[in-house]
Amino acid sequence: MVIQRMSISYRTVDPYRDTHVIDSRGPRTNQAIVCVGALIAFLTHQEWIIVLLALQLIVGLTLGRRFCLPCRLWFDVLQPRLGEGKIEDARLPRFANIIGAVFLTVSAILLYAGSSIGWALALIVAALALLAATTGVCVGCEMYMLIARARGIVVDRHPAV
Repeated sequence: MVIQRMSISYRTVDPYRDTHVIDSRGPRTNQAIVCVGALIAFLTHQEWIIVLLALQLIVGLTLGRRFCLPCRLWFDVLQPRLGEGKIEDARLPRFANIIGAVFLTVSAILLYAGSSIGWALALIVAALALLAATTGVCVGCEMYMLIARARGIVVDRHPAV
């Protein structure tokens, strides 16, 4: 006897209310925007773009996906056209966003204080965001997995919805 596993489409769940899981391509959209924004900021020496990127990550983390512009772009514009990706545990990209927000905030502070080390931090974020957006290898997510494992927390990267 073959037992089939029932699968509910993520689109049937409100992506702005169910914050335990996320379509895996949603964070990639966010990572691509952070990467491009940080690179544009560096190439044009516009520190305010780094501030906007940091603020956007902070707003998304504190107020939720409904107020996160890259999330809105993914859920409202791209996902209905491209379809749903794999569902993953939202804690991993949330942790990666916290790290990105911290690095970009420190970067902005250093830039406005006149230190070029701020650009180095912004470029680190851009490089890691590019890696995650293009390959799916998220260093922040892997850090979360290592910390969780060390604390004895079991994380199912791709839970059934």
